[in-house]
Amino acid sequence: MAEFLIKGGKALKGEIEVMGAKNSVLKVFPASLLFSNTLRIKNVPLIEDVFRMIDLLEDIGSKVGKTGENTFEINSGKVSGSKLRKDIAERFRGSIVLAGPLLARSGKVIFPHPGGCVIGKRPIDIFLDGWTKMGAKVKENGEGYEITAARLRGADFTFKNISVTGTETLMMTAVLAEGKTILRNAALEPEIESLAKFLNESGAKIKGAGSPTIEIEGTRGKLLRAKNPFEVIPDRIEAGTFLILGAAMGKVKVKNCNPEHITTVIATLRSAGVKLEVGKDWVAAEKPKTLLASDMKTREYPGFATDLQAPFTVLMTQAKGDSMIFETVFEGRLNYVEELVRMGASITPLDQHRILVQGPTILRGREIESPDLRAGLAFVIAALVAKGESTIKNIYQIDRGYEKIEERLKKLGADIKRK
Repeated sequence: MAEFLIKGGKALKGEIEVMGAKNSVLKVFPASLLFSNTLRIKNVPLIEDVFRMIDLLEDIGSKVGKTGENTFEINSGKVSGSKLRKDIAERFRGSIVLAGPLLARSGKVIFPHPGGCVIGKRPIDIFLDGWTKMGAKVKENGEGYEITAARLRGADFTFKNISVTGTETLMMTAVLAEGKTILRNAALEPEIESLAKFLNESGAKIKGAGSPTIEIEGTRGKLLRAKNPFEVIPDRIEAGTFLILGAAMGKVKVKNCNPEHITTVIATLRSAGVKLEVGKDWVAAEKPKTLLASDMKTREYPGFATDLQAPFTVLMTQAKGDSMIFETVFEGRLNYVEELVRMGASITPLDQHRILVQGPTILRGREIESPDLRAGLAFVIAALVAKGESTIKNIYQIDRGYEKIEERLKKLGADIKRK
């Protein structure tokens, strides 16, 4: 299995481009099931989760082709299957999103318990509750779920807890339903707004995407027709990650990003004394003479993203003073802390959601295994900061969300090799 060999302690400097958003492309690929014609998607990141989504789509009859460096075409005009392959779907949670459009298209979907990052409880009750309210019938067994619906009807549904994936999945399900669907307490992420805008350009009737209440007037089964290509928006998580890297290691200009999507990250880094410059589609971060401790609490968008919590914790190990990190979105997302302590970090767990980071401390290289996507990238940052050599194992987790990360980091001066 592949691993990264990293020699730390080298200052980083230069420019790095943000790829297309993982959390956008993994929704628009399933959305192809809502279309009668070919969908052209640009700025697609070449990451493992995208490849797994392609495998799932092809298995049910979609035709997927790569037509450019980061451009794909998908035609789901002759979808024949309704069962998501167990061996693929179990590997990443993004498979659950495919279930909504497939149910709307075929009236039936069978899928296993979805996989992905092991970061605590991520129940799918919200999906099942939403589909049930729209008239679907749910059967569960030890292998997974079978959802059937002779006819999906619009419904008024309130999310008990804000869910990005739940909002996107039920929004897409409702597009082909009969009547009006109202989604309340919906997530606000820009990826949702981007998807809704494209669906509307193609014949859907969605109002309020990007706000807490979304209204969808269903097409009664009439498929959409794409008039324009879909361009995946820049990955705000990747942008925030690279800014944190610059704050820790030197001076990094992050290009091809949308600063309006990362305002909380920018404000939090500034509170830690990080020097930042902001342009129209770029942000530059420079390591300050003295990095200051800063408390941080994860929140749903537009708050501080939970996906950036682990990289920010690594940064705070180099800051002067005590930092309180409060994870409010997922249980189990502090699963990486023990490894940072082994590298030399001074981190005290307060409870399952909070840790106290005392800095600055000297990190030392060691062998580490990536438990999940975001913690894995945080370990890469820690290894770059550390003295000595580190080996990062299970980098499949990192490849799930970051395209050729080692090649891009090398351009900044990082000593990193894939083995």
